[in-house]
Amino acid sequence: MINFSFKKKTILITGGTGTFGNAALRRFLKTDVVQIRIFSRD
Repeated sequence: MINFSFKKKTILITGGTGTFGNAALRRFLKTDVVQIRIFSRD
């Protein structure tokens, strides 16, 4: 498994209202990211 560090990063999630985007958002909320941006057509 590859470990990535998102500490002090800004994250852009495309398709944030979908199943995968929602799961990614929940995962990133548990980390030390600076900002999370969500883009969705809905």
